[in-house]
Amino acid sequence: MADLPPKQPGRSDPAEAVPTPAPQLLVMPPTDAIPSLVWPGAEGETAWAIPVQIPSGTRGFAVFLPMVQVETAIPVAAETATPVAAETATPVAAETATAPAEAGPPAPPGPIDPAPAAAPQPAPAAAPHQAPAAAPEPVVQPAEPAAAPVVTVPEPRVVPPTNPHTALAQRPQPQPYPHPARPFGTYERQPSAWQTFRKKHWPAPKQAQGWAVPSGVLAGALGLLIFLPLNRVGIGWFLGWLALTLGVGFAVRKSKDLPRRERLIRSGWAAAALALMLVPAFRNAWWLVTFSVLGAIGCTALAIVGGRQVRSILFSLVAAPYAAFAGIPWVRGHLKAGRNPGITRRIFFSIALTAVVLLVFGALLSSADVAFSQLLDDAVPDFGIGAIFQWMFLAATGGLLAVSGIYTLAAPPATASLDTAGKGRFGLIEWAPAGAALVLLLAGFVAVQFTVLFGGSRHVLKTAGLSYSEYARSGFWQLVAVTLLSLALIAALARWSKRETAAERLLLRVLLGLLCALSVVVVASALSRMWEYQRVYSFTGERIFVMASEMLLGLIFVMIAAAGIKWQGRWIPASTVGLAVLMLLGLAALDPEGYVASRNAARYEGSGKIDAWYLRALSADATPALAELPDPVRRCTLSWIAEDLKEPDPWYAWNLGRQQAREVLADLGPGAIGTQKDCRKADQFDLPKTRR
Repeated sequence: MADLPPKQPGRSDPAEAVPTPAPQLLVMPPTDAIPSLVWPGAEGETAWAIPVQIPSGTRGFAVFLPMVQVETAIPVAAETATPVAAETATPVAAETATAPAEAGPPAPPGPIDPAPAAAPQPAPAAAPHQAPAAAPEPVVQPAEPAAAPVVTVPEPRVVPPTNPHTALAQRPQPQPYPHPARPFGTYERQPSAWQTFRKKHWPAPKQAQGWAVPSGVLAGALGLLIFLPLNRVGIGWFLGWLALTLGVGFAVRKSKDLPRRERLIRSGWAAAALALMLVPAFRNAWWLVTFSVLGAIGCTALAIVGGRQVRSILFSLVAAPYAAFAGIPWVRGHLKAGRNPGITRRIFFSIALTAVVLLVFGALLSSADVAFSQLLDDAVPDFGIGAIFQWMFLAATGGLLAVSGIYTLAAPPATASLDTAGKGRFGLIEWAPAGAALVLLLAGFVAVQFTVLFGGSRHVLKTAGLSYSEYARSGFWQLVAVTLLSLALIAALARWSKRETAAERLLLRVLLGLLCALSVVVVASALSRMWEYQRVYSFTGERIFVMASEMLLGLIFVMIAAAGIKWQGRWIPASTVGLAVLMLLGLAALDPEGYVASRNAARYEGSGKIDAWYLRALSADATPALAELPDPVRRCTLSWIAEDLKEPDPWYAWNLGRQQAREVLADLGPGAIGTQKDCRKADQFDLPKTRR
């Protein structure tokens, strides 16, 4: 550090005007010639460190050099100029104060060579850990009789000792490829398609006060928690869904965002969901209960979100789960915006205190009286880790379903924006040949194979080497695939084919009508094959469900043909969902597993053959029909059902099928129920040793 010149009278201290010098950072690429770098400054000298973030994998050297403070000279007149140290002198002007110069990096080794001073630079910002430099005071010049000439003193560069490492560090480095500079600041993200749709067609409901919304959510949570049995099907499924529906209806009873017609439609979907949830109370077949519960969930989504065509119906299946989580902050806002924000904490405290009181006094009273203890055991479920997690899951599921319904019905989305009409993209040249070819192919198949399609047993008997199994299985699933592909092609033609001229509309009507008619014939062929197969071999519940689904496809073709008369088919998707609900309810009324058991019993009486291993795995719905079988087969087929019905059901798991089965088993007595040994002894009844 060079000595400072004496302070001139009437002038400001030049040291006060000198800003904090800027740190210098030299970065060198890796080279074998530089295994390490030596600190070029003096020992113990103060240096500045700047935090630098270097990407992972970058190789190189970063050198921090010590900063040497450079003092600026004081402007003086020619006759009163004060000698200034050569190493700190800079050009000055007599009439203006000199701006502080920025300190540059140390020069490479070499002789002391005077060089012109650099142009004045703006003062750099102080380091983060340094105090900001004081602002320079204005220099007050004494009055002079005449303008004094400018005295310019060259500033020599101080040459440090020769250091090979420093010399290598001063080599010019290759500049990176220049990228366009991006101004600093915050940048707003472009909204996604989903955000745009939410803002335009599904705005969030307004924040409101009151306990209607929290009460509806609580009703849904408690409804599933109290009534819904996960280990058994029963009346609790209907009761839990009913509590959920009433809670949502109570919370949105004052909402006027839906027109009257739309309210009636959504109420119908809610009623369909409740009707499907009644199936677990009357039937015990697992596959029928599963499809009924899934159908009830789909109807609930339509009741919450709405939808009439394919896009809006599919959107409802996605939007309902999304609304369950998106509406949680909105529901929580009702609690915070109430007149008494602390009421929630008080309610939870009251619930916890009530639970503790019941637990303590209930344990004491149950231990005091055996009869009262038995009553509590029947009324109160067992407390276990598994049961606690089950309760938490049921309460969370019921609460989320209620949040989804209330949040969506409070501000329903405009699903009509999704159901846009299809644009004609394919002209007559594109779609007419494909449609005509398919019509000719199906017509030829029906004409040539008419005896095969409807020949039944006569065709099988006349064809050498063709069994009933080969006849049915070789054609049924292929015809189902043909039916589905024909339906997809008809939907594509109806949506994307051009029908601007009268000739195009007429030809399209003819082709679609022929396709629908021939597809109905294919559906009838598939049904006849499956019926023939079951009549000869055996009936199963799964095969009956497949036949019912194929009949539903045939009805869809009939609806498409009817809609093509006036080109009014917007009602078909919602009607298809309604027909699917009616199909499930019809199967529940048929009692498919009871029907299967009765048909197999009739087949056994006529042919002496029966698949007892399959009948043994049926649910309790088949018990009345299985009880009519002879003793050896009856003992085998009722063994699993009796084992499943040993323990009584709680009241919320009441089921009509299990109730009737228990009554039948009680009338038969324990001696009429066998074990697996009885199935092994009945080989004369066509029973395999192992189940196929």
